[in-house]
Amino acid sequence: MTSMRTGADARDGVRTSDPQGPVVGVIGDPLTAATGLAGVDAVRRTRMSWARRLMVLDLAVVAAVGLVAACFVPSIVATHPGITAALVVGLVVLLGVAFALGRCWHPVQVSSGGLECTRIVQSGTGALLVLALTEVALRDYRLQPYTLFVLPAAVVAVLVGRGIARSVLHRRRRQGIGLTNVLAVGSSESVTDLVERTRRAPEFGWTVVAACTPRGQGDCLGVPVVGDLDDAAEQVRRVGAEIVAVAPAPGWSGQRLHRLAWRLEGTDLDLVVDPGLMEIAGPRLHMTPVDGLPMIRLTQPTFRGWGRVSKAIVDRFLAASAILLLAPVLITLAVLVKREDGGRVFFRQERVGRGGETFRMLKFRSMVADAETVRAGLRSVNEGSGPLFKVRADPRVTRIGRILRRYSLDELPQLFNVLGGSMSLVGPRPPLPAEVAQYADDARRRLLVRPGMTGLWQVSGRSDLSWDESVRLDLRYVENWSPGLDVHILARTVSAVVTGRGAY
Repeated sequence: MTSMRTGADARDGVRTSDPQGPVVGVIGDPLTAATGLAGVDAVRRTRMSWARRLMVLDLAVVAAVGLVAACFVPSIVATHPGITAALVVGLVVLLGVAFALGRCWHPVQVSSGGLECTRIVQSGTGALLVLALTEVALRDYRLQPYTLFVLPAAVVAVLVGRGIARSVLHRRRRQGIGLTNVLAVGSSESVTDLVERTRRAPEFGWTVVAACTPRGQGDCLGVPVVGDLDDAAEQVRRVGAEIVAVAPAPGWSGQRLHRLAWRLEGTDLDLVVDPGLMEIAGPRLHMTPVDGLPMIRLTQPTFRGWGRVSKAIVDRFLAASAILLLAPVLITLAVLVKREDGGRVFFRQERVGRGGETFRMLKFRSMVADAETVRAGLRSVNEGSGPLFKVRADPRVTRIGRILRRYSLDELPQLFNVLGGSMSLVGPRPPLPAEVAQYADDARRRLLVRPGMTGLWQVSGRSDLSWDESVRLDLRYVENWSPGLDVHILARTVSAVVTGRGAY
């Protein structure tokens, strides 16, 4: 959905949005439908904004990195405390200005996942260039350790801090804390779809408390319908919503939407509109005015070029590093799998990669040796939809296999696939040939990029996803890929693996 700000940007309440879907949140106690706008404003005035908290966190992290560097890096240990303080303050000011200019603390950008990471990396890169040019201009190469090590380490530390903060925020939202009340406006079907999405992913921070539909009566999955489409501006005040989310509905027109926006002017509310562009967002959307009429220009997705080359280089470098670091873990797991029943350690399975080429995917064996033979007798209890085959309490899984699968440890050998170039760290789910044979035209677009060890499907429910949801998430990744999105998915993968959600 596309957000149209109807009030001032500087607010006590905090909004966040994600390029992968509607993500809006407020930190604090949950607001009920009976709160009303006065109650909403009172709660907002009594709590610090999430954006300001993150600003304090970022600057504190940068200062801590600077202090550690000043104390432990021999080439920049200052002989005078004042010089040490100046180096730390200079680092904080430099990155602070870069983050401010990069809008890294804008209420709409914070905790927005891939976009948030992209802005931080871009701002850090700009600060790095400024520091490097300053070093050359002053011809003072004592700053070189800051350019090569300290500033990049500070940016990485900020990303880690943001990831931790985002996980805390998402955990609170899953507990029902800090959710933003939403009035959904649209057809019964589109409102029902929005309600299902917000309930399936509460960490995004929305809770639909009321709806306005063309008929103006009934309910949508228990959410009361409080009026028709023209009642939205009046009802949003009565139900205490902070967001008006406009979904598709018969009868909606640009003029009608303008009237709703005008009636919300001067209020501390957000108007969020579904553009109906099949979940295409981020770097592919551009505004192009035609004689004053704003048009959305949709550029073609990029599947080749320097961006993809750099992704392949980073993938292989990180895979090689991970294999070296995790070698003791890999050896230990291999011994445990072997001791389980004396069978082979690795499970090799033919999967379909980029361009429809097949490859042998590696996993630690988590099932009995004749699992494929036994599978034929389990078709009656198959819980998967479409081409997927999955059984929650699969009798073929071994004791050690259950642990491996719950925490995705069985997938660690895929690092060798990444190193060999048949897979990527982040990408669509690697499909079986039998699944590809049943693909519709839209699902075949998953084969435009290399499959990944993790992806949006991994961090959004894994085995709990239906076939249609899995395809939708993979297509979203293919259409909207960016380096920032990869960083966001890798960060969320850690949480998904630790909690074991959707794994069986």
